[in-house]
Amino acid sequence: MLTAATTASMPALADGEVNIYSYRQPFLIQPLLDAFTQETGVKTNVIFAKKGLGERISAEGENSPADVLLTVDIGRLDGAKQLGITQPVSSDVVNENIPAQYRDPEGHWVGLTNRARIIYASKDRVQQDTITYEELADPKWQGKICTRSGQHVYTIGLIASMIAHHGEARTEEWLVGVRDNLARKPTGNDRAQVKAIFSGECDLSIGNTYYMGKMETNEKDPEQKEWAKSVKLLFPNSEDRGSHVNLAGVVLAKHAPNKDNAVKLIEFLSGGNAQQIYAETNFEYPVTPGVEVSDRVKSWGDLTPDTLSLAEIAKHRKTASELVDKVGFDNGPAS
Repeated sequence: MLTAATTASMPALADGEVNIYSYRQPFLIQPLLDAFTQETGVKTNVIFAKKGLGERISAEGENSPADVLLTVDIGRLDGAKQLGITQPVSSDVVNENIPAQYRDPEGHWVGLTNRARIIYASKDRVQQDTITYEELADPKWQGKICTRSGQHVYTIGLIASMIAHHGEARTEEWLVGVRDNLARKPTGNDRAQVKAIFSGECDLSIGNTYYMGKMETNEKDPEQKEWAKSVKLLFPNSEDRGSHVNLAGVVLAKHAPNKDNAVKLIEFLSGGNAQQIYAETNFEYPVTPGVEVSDRVKSWGDLTPDTLSLAEIAKHRKTASELVDKVGFDNGPAS
């Protein structure tokens, strides 16, 4: 799927343009782009696709019209850097707004919002209100956990964070324990796991926080509101290192034809106004200090984010993927 969109409302005097390649759906980012154009006069042009944008920028080479790439997950942000399609963002504004743990040490990507990978738990069948990731391997949860594929970027990120904290050997043991506690083979997306809790197939699932908001406000498929009512959110490791978080973020394209405007956009997205819009629209956590989460997100509980650098976690993604295959995670629980 590939679509193009342009901001609708612009001031009378526009000051150039910026070309955005986005994995984020246009309706999610349009309020931000409208606000940016209103504030700066810079016109925004958006190309959206579900996959392949990094490769497209690479293939376009020096002739690429892309100024920035908007994406989600540290794996995709780091992947853009590894593709060689990025250049460092040099901005005191960005450095002041975004904590170092949410920026590439060399400036090749900038995190904009957080999403936590937490535990959805049945309100009826799970009595406890605290949990750790380590506990997911406890035999008491045998046959009670649902999750999506171990090779999905969200799962790989979590496993990579476990390697960063505990080392490869201990993480392998943990992954075997989680595999053996699964109620079924990993399948479906994060919302499908909550549906499985609702139907009684499992008691716990692993998912990103913002899916709760998507279910709670889903007018197109109101059944999802019932799924959401059946669960509570548990924020793992809140009492020690904090919960694993991942990013929605942005990179500056290597051959950006409108580099100054691209940096101006990144600076705007790192600021309080844009962070507030992000928080309200996408049910995510602002990374700029001092910007409050939305009331809906606040109602789910308090997030204590893991402070480990996401750049450090990204280093372990390849090993995490190898462990998923080594233990046969996607084959489901051992017979």
